[in-house]
Amino acid sequence: MVGNLEYFKVFYYTAKLGSVTGAANALSLSQPAVSQSLKALEMSLGVTLFQRASRGVRLTGEGQLLYAYVEKGYEEIERGVEKVRQMLNLELGEVHIGASDMTLRFYLLPFLEAFHERYPGIKVIVANAPTPETLKLLRAGEIDFGVVSTPFPEEGDIRAEPVREIEDVFVAGRRFISYKNKMLDLQELEKLPLICLEGSTSTRAYMDAYLAENGVWVQPEFELSTSDMIVQFALRSLGIGCVVRDFATEALDSGLLFELRFNKMIPKREFCVVTSRKGPLGAAAGKLLEIMRDGRE
Repeated sequence: MVGNLEYFKVFYYTAKLGSVTGAANALSLSQPAVSQSLKALEMSLGVTLFQRASRGVRLTGEGQLLYAYVEKGYEEIERGVEKVRQMLNLELGEVHIGASDMTLRFYLLPFLEAFHERYPGIKVIVANAPTPETLKLLRAGEIDFGVVSTPFPEEGDIRAEPVREIEDVFVAGRRFISYKNKMLDLQELEKLPLICLEGSTSTRAYMDAYLAENGVWVQPEFELSTSDMIVQFALRSLGIGCVVRDFATEALDSGLLFELRFNKMIPKREFCVVTSRKGPLGAAAGKLLEIMRDGRE
């Protein structure tokens, strides 16, 4: 049984400095208090640890053996304390984030750049995953927070903070030029070759649900894994692409694609920062969220 760890602390400093006086000064204790702690430790171990020397004290054989172990342990503790201090001061540490390609590219990336410039010692690890997978990682405690797109199930264990609006659009190329500037009914989509994301994403789930609410049922011609690829397919007039507007902005501005207009507005969605209610964030993750919030003000 180890006993009183304070005795070992006093022992460590006395052995390291070779002096009861030196240990007392280092620990802000009186000399009698240091001597009493050493005597209590010797009594508990049943050995003599120090002998008087011409200047100060020196370790006995038993004392040298004990010091070889105590030195390693105590200095490891000191290193651990220093690492914790560095983490609190944001000199080192890690932040684990969950984000999709879309939320990373059109929201999170500038904040990560600013954070890295300010705190280069912090390692940022991004789990690149769609909204359902990001929420699963958050609940499992594998990420500090996530940036996701609505809709997603509202449950009490997760706190959601809206940070930016996004808009879903249908875009087309030259093959479908006859639809440009026409006001269409949503039912028209049932007759057109559509290019959509595959079914595991919140974007696809949202659009399917919205169309179903309006009595529209579609069977996409192409189902792709990325919105960037949807834009590329639309540029080649392989169909009508359904994407968040940000992905198609360049092609729309250049006139290579145009946006289909409907007589019913597609409601806008949101990017949300999601955090767990189960426990507090670490210092680094909290600072990154602070930068993100300041950037929105």
